[in-house]
Amino acid sequence: MDKREFLKSAGTLVAGSMLGRMAMGEPVESAGNRTNWAGNLTYSTGNLQTPATVTDLQQTVKAAGKLRALGARHSFSAIADSRVEQVSLERLNEIKLDQQAQTATVEGGVTYAQLAPWLEARGYALANLASLPGITVAGACATATHGSGLKNGNLATQVAGLELVRADGEMMRLTARENGDNFFGAVVALGALGVVAHTTLNLEPAYQVAQTVYRNLSFDELGRNFDAVFGSGYSVSVFTDWQNHNATQIWVKKRLDDRPSGAGASTEPIEWPQELFGAPPAKQKLHPITGHPAESCTDQLGIPGPWYDRLPHFRIGQTPSSGQELQTEYLVPYENGFDAVLAVEKLHERITPLLYVTELRTIAPDRLWMSTAYGRESLAIHFTWKPEWAGVRGLLPQIEEQLKPFAPRPHWGKLFTLAPKELETRYARLREFKALLMEHDPGGKFRNAFVDANLYA
Repeated sequence: MDKREFLKSAGTLVAGSMLGRMAMGEPVESAGNRTNWAGNLTYSTGNLQTPATVTDLQQTVKAAGKLRALGARHSFSAIADSRVEQVSLERLNEIKLDQQAQTATVEGGVTYAQLAPWLEARGYALANLASLPGITVAGACATATHGSGLKNGNLATQVAGLELVRADGEMMRLTARENGDNFFGAVVALGALGVVAHTTLNLEPAYQVAQTVYRNLSFDELGRNFDAVFGSGYSVSVFTDWQNHNATQIWVKKRLDDRPSGAGASTEPIEWPQELFGAPPAKQKLHPITGHPAESCTDQLGIPGPWYDRLPHFRIGQTPSSGQELQTEYLVPYENGFDAVLAVEKLHERITPLLYVTELRTIAPDRLWMSTAYGRESLAIHFTWKPEWAGVRGLLPQIEEQLKPFAPRPHWGKLFTLAPKELETRYARLREFKALLMEHDPGGKFRNAFVDANLYA
C-alpha cells in the first residue's frame, strides 16, 4: 500500500504527511491532552519537561531516550510531536545584546513578540519578521519560517550563531565563520540535530515602516506586472480567495530609513500612489480575511510605526489570523510564480468552500540546506483553511499535483501530503544533512515520526 492509499484508508495525517493523530473533530488518546496553537493537533505524549535553566536543559536532554523540542506550538504539522517526551523552552527567555558585534543572543524560549520591543527600546531591529509575532526564534529558524520581500531572506538567514544541546547533553557551538558549510546545514535542522539553547541574530539600526492596502487587483494585471507588484514595497503580500480571477488585497509595506524609529518618531502618514495597476487603496483598516474585524491587525493607511509593528500583519498580544484554522504553504521558483498561481486557480471551485484566504509572498534565495528557499528565489503560496480537515486532506493532493511541474517545497511546519520520494528530489543537500544528523545524533534521539517519514521513509 503506498502512502496516499494509507492516508485514505487510515483517515489519519501521516507525516508529509504528518505521522500522528490529527483528525479534526475526532477523539484522540493522549496522556496530557495538550494541543498546538490551532487545536488541530493533540500531542502524543503527556511527558513534558520545562527546564528553568540551560544547565537543567542539558540534564533533561542527556537523560531522555527520545525527545522533541516544543516552541510556541504554532506548527500545524507533527514536526514537534513525540510519542515519548517533549521539552518546552518557555522558561528560557534571556536576551543579551552585543553592541560591538551588532548581534543579539536569545535563549530557546524567546519569541519575536518578546524580542522585537526589547530591541527597539535599545535602538536595534531585525531585517524581517513573519506575519505572526508570537512564534519562537528557535522554532521559526528551525522550520525556515519567513516574512516577505524580494530581497528579504527567511528568518533563519539572520542567524549568526547557534548553541545546541547534543544528544549526550553537551553543548555544540556553531558559526558560519568557524564551521563553514556545516553551519548552513545546522540552522534549518527541523529539530533533529539537537535542542537549540541559544540563537545569535544579526541586527541593524531600528527603522520605521508604513503600510497601505490596495483592493481588487485583477490577476491579468498581476500577471502583466508581477515583478512591479512584488517590488512595490520592502515587503509585499497579495491575498486572494481564488474568486473572480482577482486578488482581494495587496499589503504593501515600505521601509522608511529616513525616519528614525524610537521615542518621538513621526507618525505623519506618507504619500502613496492612488492606485496599484488599477487597484485603489483601502480607505479603512482591513483584516486579510474578508469579514474579520481589523483590530488585531497592524496599522495601515500609510501611518508609520516601528518595524516590529508593521512588518507583521498582526499586532503583538492580539489573536492572529482566524484562530481556529489549518495552514498549508508551498514554495515554488519565483520565475514560475504566476504560472503556479494560474495552475492553482484551476481548482478554485474546490478550494474556496474550505478556504479563509490565500497569501502570496516572496522570499530571497539562501544557502541553508533544508530551507524551502535554498538556492532559489521563491514565491510562497499559502492557504489558511477553515478547520475542516477531512475536506482539506482530500484537496491537498490535487493542489500538489497542479504544482508538481514547479517542484514545490512545502513549509515544514504546515500541512502537506507530498510523498517522501518527491520531497527527496527537492533538496539537493538532503544526503549531507542526514550525514550531519548521523554525526551528532547517531542514536536518533531527536528523530520522531515526522522526521522518519519525510526524510527516511
